[in-house]
Amino acid sequence: MKVCSIDREEEELILSEEQQRSLSKKLVESAKLVTSKEAFLESIRQRAESENENKFENIIQKIIGNLAEKSTEIRPQVRFTTVGSVHRIGNGVATVSGLPDVSIDEIVTFPTGVEGMVLNLDRKHVDLIMLGSDQGIRGGDLVQATGKRLQVPVGSQLLGRVVNPLGKPIDRDEIIEASEHRLLSKIAPGVIERTPVNESLFTGTKMIDMLFPIGRGQRELILGDRQTGKTTLAVDAILNQKHTGVRCVYVAIGQKKSSTLSVIETLREKDVMSNTVVVMSSSDDPPALRYLAPYAGMTMAEYFLDQGQDVLIVFDDLSKHADAYRELSLLLRRPPGREAYPGDIFYIHSRLLERACKLKQSNGGGSITALPIATTQNGNISAYITTNLISITDGQLVLDTGLFNQEQKPAIDIGRSVSRVGGAAQQPAMRRLVGNLKLELSQYKEVEHFTRFGTEVDETTRRQINKGQRILNILKQQPNKPYSYSMTIVVLYALNTGHFDQVPINDVENYENSLIDFFLHRENKLLIDIRKETHLSESITDELDHALSAFNQYWLEIGDENK
Repeated sequence: MKVCSIDREEEELILSEEQQRSLSKKLVESAKLVTSKEAFLESIRQRAESENENKFENIIQKIIGNLAEKSTEIRPQVRFTTVGSVHRIGNGVATVSGLPDVSIDEIVTFPTGVEGMVLNLDRKHVDLIMLGSDQGIRGGDLVQATGKRLQVPVGSQLLGRVVNPLGKPIDRDEIIEASEHRLLSKIAPGVIERTPVNESLFTGTKMIDMLFPIGRGQRELILGDRQTGKTTLAVDAILNQKHTGVRCVYVAIGQKKSSTLSVIETLREKDVMSNTVVVMSSSDDPPALRYLAPYAGMTMAEYFLDQGQDVLIVFDDLSKHADAYRELSLLLRRPPGREAYPGDIFYIHSRLLERACKLKQSNGGGSITALPIATTQNGNISAYITTNLISITDGQLVLDTGLFNQEQKPAIDIGRSVSRVGGAAQQPAMRRLVGNLKLELSQYKEVEHFTRFGTEVDETTRRQINKGQRILNILKQQPNKPYSYSMTIVVLYALNTGHFDQVPINDVENYENSLIDFFLHRENKLLIDIRKETHLSESITDELDHALSAFNQYWLEIGDENK
């Protein structure tokens, strides 16, 4: 048994040796195979490289051949560029000699990249207004004409943005992808393309909407001394367009940056900035930018006009615009005229405001309503610029300093203010309720004048004075709190039906505020019905009577609780 076991071990050893030899043979064969594969791959790589080199050489030769063929077709060209040299520069204007082929309003470039616009042509030189800083520009520098006129970006992308008169954003670094660019100057639509103003544009100021209605496409001038609430009236008109679909453009001309930023903050706080374009030119900007600002704003407004939309544009203010143009004209050595203004000062405002209009439906049916603002001195509305603007516009709202100091805000002088469109732009319901309101106020002013001297008056005159005082208290309004059309109708109806007659004059304001709060919270459906209908139907008047009776009961309960 022991021998057999030894034989088996030897046999197992022999088998293992054979396996080892077989394995060695396989390894050798595998090594040969790997070597042959590497050699094969190397040969392929070398062949590919040679083919690529030949291919690249063919491509290069082909390109060179094409270039040589094209070069034979090139013809030498000579390009002529109109150039000039700086003769004098400073204070935002420049005098350039040369530039024989330039035209008015053409853009030229200086070596620093700053642009200028041609404003005056002479036989031997050209006068320019600088559209940027003149630092780094010296006499003798080369000026090159571009053959182009000044254009600004327009489009709905500008809504919610603050831009300078050249259309460049100044609120943030985000670039404006404008729909298109348009020239600043444009001929106003002709009479055939227009239609009469017959649709109301509610400003939210009770006194204006009741007594001096403004229509879409109208130009209503706002006059007054400094710090009398002119900008507030215009801003309230913008705030009241929040849900009306009317686009708004606010143009600040030569205003302090703090004042313009305050207006922008108000627009953002009331959530109407997204519907407004702000064109900003501050008092420290070059006079050229202050001069171009209103034209840039009007060009941006005309884009929406061409889309068939309604636009409200505010120019704050054109007195500073006239001053900027006078500054430029005197620097350009133009002869001064009345009050040192050049003779064409009327033209620069008329060609601006004439672009505000209401178009026919066949031309899109859009409108531009302009609210230009002008500053007076000591209430003098017969000054040169003021009378020019009055003759161009369709009415004026005159703010009185005395009324303002007496806390009668808005301080609109009823005797000197007018809207030449009149009732044509007023809703029939409001026209019916207003009636002789303006006449009653005028009569109250005359009668109240006599009572200052201690003159005794009869009971009828006393009632007339009391009613006039109540009307004036009702027409008072806090800034940046515009009234809707429906709420104005409610207040007017309450006044006409005698609901204010039993209220003490000192409590009229509290009574009105409570009335507004009552209707907003309890009679919202009635306000919607009033807004939908142009006339006061019998059913609406019945509902108004019922609601006012309910409010009077509520007012008595409040009074008892306060006691």
